Amino acid sequence: MNQITFFTIAVGTIEAILVGAHWALYKTIVRFFAIENQTVILYLKIILGVLSVSFVAASLLSFRYYSAPVKIFYTLATGWLGFLYLLLAASLIAWILYYFNLKLTPIHLSGLFALAIAIGIYGLVHADTVKVTRLNIRLNNLPAAWQGKTAVWVSDLHLGQVRGADFARQVVDKINDLNPDAVFVGGDLFDGVAADYPALAAPFARLKAPRGTYFVTGNHEEFDGAEKFIEAAKAANIQILDNQMTNLDGIQLVGVDYRDTSNLKHYRSIMENMNIDRGKPVILLKHSPYYVEESEKFGVDLQLSGHSHQGQIFPIQYISRLVFYGYEFGLRRLGNLLIYTSSGAGTWGPPFRLGTNAEIVQVTFE
Repeated sequence: MNQITFFTIAVGTIEAILVGAHWALYKTIVRFFAIENQTVILYLKIILGVLSVSFVAASLLSFRYYSAPVKIFYTLATGWLGFLYLLLAASLIAWILYYFNLKLTPIHLSGLFALAIAIGIYGLVHADTVKVTRLNIRLNNLPAAWQGKTAVWVSDLHLGQVRGADFARQVVDKINDLNPDAVFVGGDLFDGVAADYPALAAPFARLKAPRGTYFVTGNHEEFDGAEKFIEAAKAANIQILDNQMTNLDGIQLVGVDYRDTSNLKHYRSIMENMNIDRGKPVILLKHSPYYVEESEKFGVDLQLSGHSHQGQIFPIQYISRLVFYGYEFGLRRLGNLLIYTSSGAGTWGPPFRLGTNAEIVQVTFE
């Protein structure tokens, strides 16, 4: 299957799902509000019809154009996607009550919809509140130079049309307040859409980390080639770990790209060529928490990952847990390997967080 065919099928599938979702919302509104006026029904069909194509249309535009109208359109379309999800949840509750022959009046449905909208507004505000998660990690053979020192792990900012330089500055300020010795940026720094990448990355030049700032790519940096994203990161004084290892005052810091480690065979080959010294601690920066068994085999002591967003919106985190085999969020252990998967600092799709937190992670080494 060539890329054009795959893209067409993917877009068609997404649009079909969105049309079905809007149809379900339409049927709920007409049924439980008992709408019979044909003019009202026509307007409702037009409004929901336009909304059903808004996300796909905005997404296609966002990959090509970076302008105020496109940013506004894309932000509104992704925001509506989140509210649609919640309104559908309210609709499901309404139909369940109807199934059990419980009397449901328009006032009741209005209350359910109002609650859904209120939850959505909370989700929007909550997504902008980046919390600090603090970890104390004991590494074997930790050099004296790192005893009690800290590093910050931040991933999945998704800078682009929705979250811009202001959000980057907010995250940078929060990191600087922690006075880290090093900063590790774990991919999806950019959302992959059209944007002024150097301007988005510029706030990271203000990071105060004496042992440096290091970056590995995520899947969103590889939608249309990673070069422009890497150059923007370099311009902000971020060091790129392109399937490389660097000695960080006695710690072996390994950084691998998302693209090259999505395949088990390729990941294994990359790690075999690292010449890891098992007598020294190894920290692995890897965007996705897949293939942790391989990481453990190669003597990695601590793997820092992201990518999952912890599902971002309840109850998707339970699906995410299945997809990532239990490594979708938090600190886990596999043999001698510790894995921490961050929920990420930003959002993708609906700019909401419900049941999850946006976070940066401060790691104190013992």
